[in-house]
Amino acid sequence: MAGGAFVNAGGDRIDYPGKMTLFVFLTCLVAATGGLIFGYDIGISGGVTSMDSFLSKFFPSVYRKEKEDTSTNQYCKFDSQLLTTFTSSLYLAALIASFFASTVTRMFGRKWSMFGGGITFLVGAALNGAAKDVAMLIVGRILLGIGVGFANQSVPVYLSEMAPAKLRGMLNIGFQLMITIGILAANLINYGTAKIKGGWGWRVSLALAAVPAGIITLGSLFLPDTPNSLIERGHDDEARTMLCRIRGTADIHDEYADLKAASEESKTVKHPWRNITHRRYRPQLMMAILIPFFQQVTGINVIMFYAPVLFKTLGFGSDASLMSAIITGLVNVFATVVSIFTVDRLGRRKLFLQGGCQMLACQIIIGTLIAIKFGTSGEGHFSHTYAGAIVAFICIYVAGFAWSWGPLGWLVPSEIFPLEIRSAGQSITVSVNMLFTFIIAQAFLALLCRLKFGLFYFFGFWVLVMTFFIAFFLPETKGVPIEEMAHVWRGHWFWGRFITDEDIHVRSKLEMTDGKKGGAAAAAGAPTAGV
Repeated sequence: MAGGAFVNAGGDRIDYPGKMTLFVFLTCLVAATGGLIFGYDIGISGGVTSMDSFLSKFFPSVYRKEKEDTSTNQYCKFDSQLLTTFTSSLYLAALIASFFASTVTRMFGRKWSMFGGGITFLVGAALNGAAKDVAMLIVGRILLGIGVGFANQSVPVYLSEMAPAKLRGMLNIGFQLMITIGILAANLINYGTAKIKGGWGWRVSLALAAVPAGIITLGSLFLPDTPNSLIERGHDDEARTMLCRIRGTADIHDEYADLKAASEESKTVKHPWRNITHRRYRPQLMMAILIPFFQQVTGINVIMFYAPVLFKTLGFGSDASLMSAIITGLVNVFATVVSIFTVDRLGRRKLFLQGGCQMLACQIIIGTLIAIKFGTSGEGHFSHTYAGAIVAFICIYVAGFAWSWGPLGWLVPSEIFPLEIRSAGQSITVSVNMLFTFIIAQAFLALLCRLKFGLFYFFGFWVLVMTFFIAFFLPETKGVPIEEMAHVWRGHWFWGRFITDEDIHVRSKLEMTDGKKGGAAAAAGAPTAGV
């Protein structure tokens, strides 16, 4: 397969030689396992907080409300700010950690950011598994959050930089696939540990977070750094060798020249956090803020965080609620696989738009079904058939998210930033994602109690808004080399006004200069490597 071809705004065809090598596939596979820690945590917290033994030990007031207060309506059964703090504290910690991760990723490379995330996640898993009180539980969650912040900062960037442009979507979505596998594994583990006699199954669920943490911690030690990162840190010869190896060809001079030009431009940027606010980076900045915001207000984490609690609230028994969470987890994994095989063929926009329409329809139907049965009083019970219908539409909703906003919410931001602002841009993406993950995780049970079935209409409204946003403001980025993305924004009907021809011209001159240097270096016997 070709490494990628793109026709820029000036009509020049940019075609980088290269193919998918076994080396690239294996390194991307190992790096993508960083998604396991995020996914495992998303899946494990909802199941644990639905276990009676966990609630009676740490949140006795919620346990008593569930078991003893028969007057409590279904919508308000689990409403507790302390309980939601257990879940949401991780994401607040991840938000703060992502700013520090930006510096580590830029100065020391992507792999060491992954390693640091894995180590802190390991410690957090140990604390949670051994927790004796709520304070110990939340400290462990904060450490888990630091690990998530570092992994989510570095892994998507690493995957986008290693992948050939034509296959960048497929390889980058490996991160989202690992997130969904982590969620499914957590749901399966919760289903098993809930049956452990003695009421200590929740400890097993929380402590087993050490397994995905150990995978990325050890795996990161064997990962090479990306050519982009090596050039950024002044290791030009190593970068050229690595580029030859990952593309499977010695004909890498054009791509190397682009990377080198991007690095030279990035060195002129002394303050990436200040520079990302400049007019010519306005498109990337807005996408870094709005795409993760929209990803969270789809309401997906209401399903993934609190699936067992949500199903239990809607009248399912404990075993049935955990089984329903497993079903949605399976749908999540298989639908993400669909995205892997279609994203580089259909493109980002088509998947975004199709997934948005599917999610909107499901949110409206789910909200209506709950309204018919519970009304505003929250009193009533589902028949098996009725409950099955709600689970079915939740699964269709999850599938729509899993092949659109789930993977693309990480892919698109990771591929649109030029090198000079890439770490800052990815940090903003992660921070916005974690901020709204925290807000929704903290507010969901209270919102469900107050908005009742209207909560699903609330999320449906945001799905409608973000679908229109994609239709009008996101250009197609499939197959475009990362360092040539400025041409895409320049040609867009709206964002083109923020980027001048001079912005493109400056980089083009750098590319021409470094292209000549690259040719001279090759003639002098610059190092190359095989597959």
